[in-house]
This record gives sequence, structure tokens and C-alpha cells, in this order.
Amino acid sequence: MTLAIVFAILGVLALVAIIYLAKSSTRHGNLDELAGQLRPVDVRAFRNLIDQSEEHFLRENLSFADFRSVHRERMLAAAEYVHCAAKNAAILVRLAEAARVSPEPEIVAAGERLLENALRLRLYAWQMIPRLYVAILLPGVVRGPHSLPENYDTIRRQVVMLGLRFPTHGMSSAL
Repeated sequence: MTLAIVFAILGVLALVAIIYLAKSSTRHGNLDELAGQLRPVDVRAFRNLIDQSEEHFLRENLSFADFRSVHRERMLAAAEYVHCAAKNAAILVRLAEAARVSPEPEIVAAGERLLENALRLRLYAWQMIPRLYVAILLPGVVRGPHSLPENYDTIRRQVVMLGLRFPTHGMSSAL
């Protein structure tokens, strides 16, 4: 019984933390200021960093010490990409919220899709960052959602499409 109460409390705390992370960095600044805070993410390079076959190739062709060093640098770089993607998603949540109050139904629908995907990306990112740090210590450990690059590409396309009908304040070119 006590164990169930502990898990229920932990579940509620986790839910509060997820909601806080989803909303935390979207409450300040106007869209022009937020657009300036976007950081470009090279999705192709990120895919290469988390590619299991690339890791296997490096493991086979480098000495153990060299592999550990290269692997650590790759995982740190991947974690930085994920962190940037999460921050960008938080900014895009703000853009999506602005689009959802538009009088045009197409823009509202696009804003809702963008909001859903941006929140999903943030959730995946916050799940993936700790796994990347664990992978530094334990190479070969499953790193979590490999759909993150695809989700980021989807969001980028949605912002471009939204920008055709709604002012995105230069966000589509900054992604």
C-alpha cells in the first residue's frame, strides 16, 4: 500500500515536471525576440552522431581508448543538439499558441499541429538527454527515441508552411 502511494506521488511529480518543462521557456518575450533565440540544428549531423552503425564502425576501427574519447565527444555533441532542439521547440510552442488564436481555421489547425509536435519533441528531448549521458559511460546502451531528428524535420516543415499564411517572424529560416 505504501509503495503504491509513493509511486502515485512520483507520478504526479513527474507530470508536474513535464508540464513545467513544456511551458517554462515559452512565457517570456515577444515572437520577434524569441525568433532571435532560435539556434540552428544540423539534423543530418545529429543523425550521424546517434547512428548505431557509425558507433559500431568506430568501435571496430579505433583502439579502445580512442573509441572512448571519440564516443564521449560524439555523445556530448548529440546532447547539445538535443538541448538546442528542445529550446527551439519551446519557442515554437509560443508561435503555435499565437497561431491558434487566428481567425482563419487553416492557421488554427496548423498551430494546433505545430503545438502538438513541439510538445512531443520537447518530451522526447528531455527523455533523450539523460540517456545520452548514460551512453557516455556505457557505450552501446539504447539511447531512446531515434525519432527525434524526424520530429524536428516535421516541425521545421510545419513552421515553413505556417509562414506562408501567418507571420513566423523569421523562425522558419532560423531553424
